[in-house]
Amino acid sequence: MYEKLKKIRKLDANLMELFKLHCVEPICKGIPDKWYLKLKFRIKMGKKLELNHPETFNEKIQWLKLYERDSRYTELVDKYEVRKHITEVIGEEYLIPLVGVWDDFERINFAELPNRFVLKCTHDSGGVIVCKDKASFDIAKARKKIKKRLSRNYYHSGREWPYKNIQPRIICEDFLESEAGSLPNDFKFHCFNGKPQNVMVCTERDRGRTQYYFFDREWNYLPCLVEGWNAPEGFTLPKPEKMDEMFAIAETLSKGFPFVRVDLYCEKGQIYFGELTFHPQSGFDNVLLPETDESWGRTLELPVKEEGLLPIS
Repeated sequence: MYEKLKKIRKLDANLMELFKLHCVEPICKGIPDKWYLKLKFRIKMGKKLELNHPETFNEKIQWLKLYERDSRYTELVDKYEVRKHITEVIGEEYLIPLVGVWDDFERINFAELPNRFVLKCTHDSGGVIVCKDKASFDIAKARKKIKKRLSRNYYHSGREWPYKNIQPRIICEDFLESEAGSLPNDFKFHCFNGKPQNVMVCTERDRGRTQYYFFDREWNYLPCLVEGWNAPEGFTLPKPEKMDEMFAIAETLSKGFPFVRVDLYCEKGQIYFGELTFHPQSGFDNVLLPETDESWGRTLELPVKEEGLLPIS
């Protein structure tokens, strides 16, 4: 164990860069979670990870990954299994219509799929493929991406334990589109101790570079990111018609959790559930302003760690 840690510490600059990009997982799998996270935190965040007395948001997310082991989380981050929870808590009408679910890409009969659809891996983040026109859809390219994703255990890159034991599957959902025919805006509600404090509005999602804007419950713009700190005075976006209802839904879904991000969509007057995220950016969010990292850290109240509870290695 100690020898493996020494090897990681001796990696040259090029391998360190690969580590940042999650490309050396085979080397790191045997390292205990706490050591791995401390090393990666120093590389990604440029400072030591404080776990005994965490203060910032990113530090507390690392603490939660190690010490908060709620058995419900594995189901709630599974993009297929979470649908049961959403049906029970807020109702089936908030789910994006499901076309199918498979454990193998080769089982998908594309002739039976609608002209526009979205494929998602159930066990990771980023395993999404959008089809806007089946006639021009590149099945071979999709197969390559999905099969690669299915072969990976997403837990290893950030040690987010809820993903460790998810059954890798593929789901197909209806394609949601805006009035303009593009991907809908994504509304991500950051909920602390059962209260949504703000929403991150993600726009221009299919133009190559998503734009991110934060607002509080009163729809005041919040400069939370490095990019947005110097926005012009009075900057805002039109408040979506059902924003207050979305805040209420996020509050309902976040009850009982120290932190969770609730992702929603709202198109053509209908609110849809996206996903639940307990460890955004896996606690390595280096684009948050330091003031934001500190402020959110003060807001996030950690549960008391049970005596003898150890992180999974």
